[in-house]
Amino acid sequence: MPKVKKRLKNKFETKSVHGRCEGCQLDTLLVCLDNTFYRCISCGEDLEQKVNGVIKYIKGDKNTDLSKIING
Repeated sequence: MPKVKKRLKNKFETKSVHGRCEGCQLDTLLVCLDNTFYRCISCGEDLEQKVNGVIKYIKGDKNTDLSKIING
């Protein structure tokens, strides 16, 4: 009998975008952690995407709600 691959319950997908990191001030690749949270590949800073006519990435700090990432 052929082996059957088990299906993963939670599919994990990533996407990356080019953007300006507010942490290191570089135009760099940002890896998507969630629909609105990104991590800079240059300095590791966690950023939150804000869309208000222009997409901007701002530093995540102690006031940033990361529960969407943690709780899925």
